[in-house]
Amino acid sequence: MSVQTTEAEWKILEVLWDHAPRSMSDITRTLEPGTGWTRHTVITLLKRMQDKGSVLVDESGPVKTYSPAITREAASATQTRKFLSSIFRGKPSLLINTLVDSGEMSLKEVEELLDLMRHNGKS
Repeated sequence: MSVQTTEAEWKILEVLWDHAPRSMSDITRTLEPGTGWTRHTVITLLKRMQDKGSVLVDESGPVKTYSPAITREAASATQTRKFLSSIFRGKPSLLINTLVDSGEMSLKEVEELLDLMRHNGKS
């Protein structure tokens, strides 16, 4: 499943990936110290995420609980494709070049990446 997520939605998904299901109150308590979000903000985000299909809601208990409807891996892949497309014209080589030029990635790490690609048959 390919679902685009905003930075705010990603924060909620991180909380749910760490432990689910969670109530809206629990999500708010977890995120409030770092974000300043109120319950109204979290409710709005959860509703949007439910509409998009990135979270599931269970209303069978006394309190609604939320779980991720997408895996961390699927969300990461979607966000990576979006990032590559919008910033690097869809070319991973431009990203790698930028990381090497900026010193964020060493030539040794590039070699490790090439070895990994060869090992996985994707070179």
